[in-house]
Amino acid sequence: MAAQKILDLIQEKGIEMVDFRIVDVPGRQHHVTIPACEVEVDQLIHGIAFDGSSIQGFRGIEESDMVMRPVLSSAYVDPFMEAPTLGLNCTVYEPNGARYERDPRYIAEKAEQYLAATGIADKAFFGPELEFFLLDDVRFDSSANGAFYAVDSEEAVWNTGKGDRPNLAYKVKNKSGYFPLPPTDTQQDIRTAMVKELMAAGIRVERHHHEVATAGQAEINFRFDTLTKTADNTMLYKYIVRNVARRYGKVATFMPKPIFGDNGSGMHVHQSLFKGDSPIFYEEGGYGNLSETALYYIGGILKHAPAVLAFSNPSTNSYKRLVPGYEAPVNLVFSKGNRSAAVRVPVAAVTPKSCRIEFRTPDATANPYLAFAAMLMAGIDGIRNRIDPREHGFGPVDKNIYELDAAEKALIQSVPGSFEESLQALEADHEFLLEGGVFTVDFIRAWIDLKRSSEIAAVNVRPHPYEFHLYLDL
Repeated sequence: MAAQKILDLIQEKGIEMVDFRIVDVPGRQHHVTIPACEVEVDQLIHGIAFDGSSIQGFRGIEESDMVMRPVLSSAYVDPFMEAPTLGLNCTVYEPNGARYERDPRYIAEKAEQYLAATGIADKAFFGPELEFFLLDDVRFDSSANGAFYAVDSEEAVWNTGKGDRPNLAYKVKNKSGYFPLPPTDTQQDIRTAMVKELMAAGIRVERHHHEVATAGQAEINFRFDTLTKTADNTMLYKYIVRNVARRYGKVATFMPKPIFGDNGSGMHVHQSLFKGDSPIFYEEGGYGNLSETALYYIGGILKHAPAVLAFSNPSTNSYKRLVPGYEAPVNLVFSKGNRSAAVRVPVAAVTPKSCRIEFRTPDATANPYLAFAAMLMAGIDGIRNRIDPREHGFGPVDKNIYELDAAEKALIQSVPGSFEESLQALEADHEFLLEGGVFTVDFIRAWIDLKRSSEIAAVNVRPHPYEFHLYLDL
């Protein structure tokens, strides 16, 4: 889309404000707003200046001048602002006009460029399934002498006996929230409102439903697209879900494990490669109708999974979800139609063009630009080095892994047990990410340092409320 078309759109839609938006390293969006009457072609082409030292993971104060340059095709009429507002995603540049190496969107673009350069495929398609909770009340605090959190939902199982308002029953039992009709499913209309806003934003939605957990767990699936475009859609999806929830007086959270004792929220990521119009993951008669190329891609994902999780499961809370017994995909094997494996091969209603693999371990605390890029780089490494998962102890395992005996389970590798272990895996195994200059040593080092200092260390030094239950009387 040309810059003039943006100016025409501003006139056509009566836009009063233009919002320039970037994504920081952890994956949060930031914005600056300019009155539409002040927006000129030069700003749309060359971008606007901002302070990179105030963006987490970017620059120090001594080198803080940076530029955000809009991706004109991302223009989005924002329905959540009181004044008519046009949103524009931006990429980040150095003052000299060079792309900024720590810009997550640039890393995603470089991963796509590297794939094409290998000759393996032209396009990588990604389709994430984001789960989230819709809560009615969220309270938390952490101070020198106390810490707590408390969440609530009108449909939560713990509210069956609550009597401070009319209790209309039909609460969702633990692990019983999959597909119930209203009145048990209290959030049908909210999810439908989210779907309508997603569709209005140009995102193709395939389905929505209540998810397994109590307390308002939900899922809305949107259609796959190329890697960077899907990451763009993921960020817009999270923005729309959160703001529609706010309209209804609720809080949407993509936190993997906000509730103890029930399933957490994941982000299963479907992936496939195409060369021209030809799907290269399909081969009739192969295991799950997968080609050798697809199997090597799986081999790369599973071999490098501990390191990939540093980007796809990048929070201390992620590893509260990745424990056995809650449908968590902790087992580093692949299998067709088997949701207890880290990589599932969908086999129902699959055509050659829809043949794909599904990596089930990630969650939506991930920065999608970084997570999808890391997955693709692992898969490419698997293809280039012919990493056959069948020869590396990665399956296939066509059994319910949760019900295997101890001897059988001992043969199956598991994901790291903590975020620190994933970061250690990334330190030891990141050469595959550096191919083609997609990730850089500087970025990986900065990522590890940022996560250790601002998250892991911050959590480790604080007393946990449950520790009083465990240790107060010792």
